[in-house]
Amino acid sequence: MKVLPFKIPKSSTDTLIIEQDYGEVFYDKLHQHEEVQLSYILDGKGTFIVGDTIKEYKPNDVLVFGSHVPHVLKSDIDACDSSSMISIFFTLDSFGQDFFELQELKKTKQFIEKASLGIKLKNNQELLKDKFITLAKESNLKRFISFLEIIETLIVSEYETVSSFSKKKLYTDNEGRRMSAVFELALNQFQRDISLDEVAKVAAMSPNAFCRYFKQRTNKTFVQFLNEIRIENSCTLLARNNELSIAEIAYQCGFNNISNYNRKFKLIKKVTPNEFRKKMVTGSTY
Repeated sequence: MKVLPFKIPKSSTDTLIIEQDYGEVFYDKLHQHEEVQLSYILDGKGTFIVGDTIKEYKPNDVLVFGSHVPHVLKSDIDACDSSSMISIFFTLDSFGQDFFELQELKKTKQFIEKASLGIKLKNNQELLKDKFITLAKESNLKRFISFLEIIETLIVSEYETVSSFSKKKLYTDNEGRRMSAVFELALNQFQRDISLDEVAKVAAMSPNAFCRYFKQRTNKTFVQFLNEIRIENSCTLLARNNELSIAEIAYQCGFNNISNYNRKFKLIKKVTPNEFRKKMVTGSTY
């Protein structure tokens, strides 16, 4: 299977594609596809990457990825035994070329355009859960009606656009394999030192060429990207493991200096690790 572009299986008569993913982990390769993707996380925890940003996902999260937006979900197998997700895929011309040009769907089109940065819902997740679950069992007409109801709920909900990097880059197949290899190295081995020479070798480039290449495609350096992965993983440990000290969590996530960890954490999360842990205990979210 090619990493990029990724093809969503469908018949010639499909307008909406419904996929139900069940397993130990989700498909964890960087990929992009023509279809807009609406996903409801039923089970599983981990991190996902869109553009220049790494975020946590957990059960009941609703994620939206726009057309041709490179993204990857990395399951945390230590936090859960299995992962399951229901996804809806559609293109802007699934229902005819002018369907989303209708005045009644003006807000829907604006929402889809924002999905080019990735979207994560902040509320109404429970309201959407049953709609996603029953969608696959419905007839074509009822499925279409339910899809419109889901879209209507999405556009009136509170949500955050995930990525801050607006430059849309359609990866070639070779670029996709290269970036996927880099992401896979960072996601799977963030706990240890990863040198510039090592990651450049994975990308089959010289260190200088890789630095320019990565910055152009993510709007940040590889070190910044790696530190964000480490911080997101440390957040998971801070939230679920009170027995570990903050220093132990820092070292487990690849930081060799507690002061550097505290500084990077506050830069990214706007609070200290200790403040983050206290907020998670009281039920606040970030």
